[in-house]
Amino acid sequence: MSVLYLDFPGSDRDTRVQKLGRTGAHVVASDPRWPGFFELAKKEKPYAIAIDFEQAPSHSLETADYLAKAKETRDAAIYLLRVPEDRLEVVAKRLPQAVVVTDQELAVRVVEAEREAQERARQKKEAAAAARKNARARAGAAEKSSARPTSLPAAKAGSTRPGAKTRKPVARPAKPPVSKKKKSKGASGKASSRSARKR
Repeated sequence: MSVLYLDFPGSDRDTRVQKLGRTGAHVVASDPRWPGFFELAKKEKPYAIAIDFEQAPSHSLETADYLAKAKETRDAAIYLLRVPEDRLEVVAKRLPQAVVVTDQELAVRVVEAEREAQERARQKKEAAAAARKNARARAGAAEKSSARPTSLPAAKAGSTRPGAKTRKPVARPAKPPVSKKKKSKGASGKASSRSARKR
């Protein structure tokens, strides 16, 4: 994470960048010239952008306006230094989210902005980790619900359909008891012997 400091080269810029760096912030300085400042901003992804209006107020205003609206930098805190009195009203209208500060105020605000950026990064990281965990849990549940059972019931012999229901064997009628048959045979034997005697 870094602070992008935009000002035209000079001894004052170097001194101010060094003072700001004493806060512990990683400060990257550049000219507010297109497209160099924007390419650097996309590369560094700064959490704060400081723009000095001292040397070229109109040019600095256009630079600040572009960075405030660009998708890559619109979430960064924007601080404006040495804004001329006659430009304050225009700056307030075009850049309501920007803050006009002194060098001392900038040092304090950069520390606060870094702390907030670190907290946002931590929350984003935790949210991403939670989302990945939930996605893995959903994927695991989907796999379990779609998995086929490992042991299927044995199919009936000769059945061509897999998983066909097995039918219970049809119960055959019980045979009559053997004792009854013997009695009937015995009875018929006696009758035939009696008829033979009568003859």
